[in-house]
Amino acid sequence: MLSQPIQVSFKLPNGEEIFIETGKLARQADGAVTVRQGNTIILATVVANKEPKDGQSFFPLTVDYQEKFASAGRIPGSFFKREGRLSDYEVLISRLIDRALRPLFPEDYLCDVQVLVTLISSDKEVMPDALACLAASAALAVSDIPVKEIISEVRVARVDGNLVVNPSRTQLANADMDFIIGATEKNLMMVEGESQECSEEDLVQALQVAHDAIRVQIKAQQELRDKKGITAKRDYTKPAQDEELKKKVEDFCKDKMYQISKSASSKDQRGEAFGILKDELITSLGEEVEDKTKSLAKKYFDDLQWEVVRNMILDDRIRLDGRQLDQVRPLAMETDILPTPHGSALFTRGETQSLTTVTLGTPLDELLIESAASSDYSKFILHYNFPPFSTGEVKPMRGPGRREVGHGNLAMRSLKQMMPGNDYAYTVRIVSDILESNGSSSMATVCAGSLALMDAGVPFPKHVSGVAMGLITRSSDNKYAILTDILGDEDHLGDMDFKVTGTKEGICGVQMDIKIDGLSMEVMREALEQARKGRLHILDAMYECVPAARPEVKPHTPRMEKLIIDKEFIGAVIGPQGKVIQEIQRETGTTINIEEVGNYGEVSIFSPAKEGLEKALAWVKGLVAVPEVGAVYEATVKGIKEFGAFVEFLPKKEGLLHISEISWKRLETMDGVFKEGDKVKVKLIGIDHKTGKFKLSRKALMPRPEKPQSQPTERPAEGAAPTE
Repeated sequence: MLSQPIQVSFKLPNGEEIFIETGKLARQADGAVTVRQGNTIILATVVANKEPKDGQSFFPLTVDYQEKFASAGRIPGSFFKREGRLSDYEVLISRLIDRALRPLFPEDYLCDVQVLVTLISSDKEVMPDALACLAASAALAVSDIPVKEIISEVRVARVDGNLVVNPSRTQLANADMDFIIGATEKNLMMVEGESQECSEEDLVQALQVAHDAIRVQIKAQQELRDKKGITAKRDYTKPAQDEELKKKVEDFCKDKMYQISKSASSKDQRGEAFGILKDELITSLGEEVEDKTKSLAKKYFDDLQWEVVRNMILDDRIRLDGRQLDQVRPLAMETDILPTPHGSALFTRGETQSLTTVTLGTPLDELLIESAASSDYSKFILHYNFPPFSTGEVKPMRGPGRREVGHGNLAMRSLKQMMPGNDYAYTVRIVSDILESNGSSSMATVCAGSLALMDAGVPFPKHVSGVAMGLITRSSDNKYAILTDILGDEDHLGDMDFKVTGTKEGICGVQMDIKIDGLSMEVMREALEQARKGRLHILDAMYECVPAARPEVKPHTPRMEKLIIDKEFIGAVIGPQGKVIQEIQRETGTTINIEEVGNYGEVSIFSPAKEGLEKALAWVKGLVAVPEVGAVYEATVKGIKEFGAFVEFLPKKEGLLHISEISWKRLETMDGVFKEGDKVKVKLIGIDHKTGKFKLSRKALMPRPEKPQSQPTERPAEGAAPTE
């Protein structure tokens, strides 16, 4: 007999109710729940191995979010008509869940854990990404898998000046702030989002609103767990420990580690010095020592290095490369360094370097972004590449991984805030190739992207820069250090990775991961203010390099113009079976794209040459122009008759230039007056609305000749004979 499902519910601040249920679906998983809001239903399952693999040295957590197209009553558009590898959109949501869940597991828990979150029913107005982490956490809560706390995530957007929790899709389209925040009952854990130049205090307020909503969701999960009767978590095998070996490692390495950390200025020097010290440690243990002991010694070495460097920064206020805590590394930047791309920039900050290009394309180059609920086209694309040579490593090239997708998305969302609107004709693609990496290559991508956009002549009104912040804390004495422009090693050993992008006026993008408990709002405000100062320092250097966008695109950039026409003229531009638009493209060497948007049409004309663009633009304008009485046109003679000439004064619009309207001088014949193909300026002087015929005049544009004055006749003298 099937057991009865268990259900709890809670309400969002706007009054909408969310239901969490377990015990009905996927009952062989360690934990499984469904979360429902409106018609959106998400199924989350979690399964963990009982024992870690032999030799396992890291926590193998896998999180996958997938949307079933059937959830929205759709069939996938791929050749195989089935869901395939995760899309970038699904990868980004998977990362949001992963980053919030990972800190919840004990540090000594090394069993494989798989979290699968699936959209099985879709509501057009309910955003599933705001519910995905709630579902994953609830699945963990009703399982016996050992997690330290319950967590949840919400989206907070500012719509018409009001902060809204989990806004609808329609509301989100009008928002100027959009953040997804993950937190436990006490602490913030993850922040990701974008805004249109919001202030630091605006962000803090959004975090507070989110945290209040998250506490309600955590209480509902606790209620569900209690109803299911989960009172204890499973025991697990902990890694072997050897306190005597740990003491040996500390005695042998601690002082030497401190000297290396304090004196080595570059990443390579530190890496080489620490590598030599590790080899000396293993040698000191003797040749007879087992491989398992060597492996454990290396782990203790890494743990000690983490502790020594952190204490050096906290106690001595010295960083690994000798900088002050709030100091940005040396900056170097230049633009227009590549001759062929439409825009290019090289941005270097310390040992991090991005070579970024901008390509301007047609509407045919737009990117299709497809999810279960929607299919949208994007005219702004950013791709981020992280080749292994950037860190001096040898790795197989397997295409972009989840890290590349996430870093590229942060840069894209940040730069998007300053991009021109939909009336901008070009599709814009940015590609950031990371050539060196030692700390926040995503922030280097933002800076290089901003420079390259201005170099390309994109009407980009303000520079956007970014800086990565770090935090190191020590609970024993409540000491902390906030670090500006963190190194890769500082990211690894720190308690927070906080990336902030923006203009001089405000924040455009945020990505934050917190690895500790107890980050107060006061420390958050301090970190945001320090990030603002670092961002402004970089912006000053960027404006010195490129003060403003080029007034025009480069000479070798294909030209693009967009024309808005009335909907009724779309057919005239296309012509029967596309003959007109094909003729325009053939004669002018252009590419023309027409889209129907509401009650009007968008005509985009793309040409490698300025002359072709102008010719096609004039052609289309002529096709959609309404002839106006009194207007003057440049006409082409199409045919000559004895009574006048037929001329084309607008594309596909002809009228009669009568022989009497050619000149003020009376013409007896049309012989020698015009020949076919001649250009002649004419004025539209009348329209017969019954027949649709146009009456044109050339002489109306000529000065009217004066009438010759007649000579007065002298009167003969009185009595004189009249003259003959």
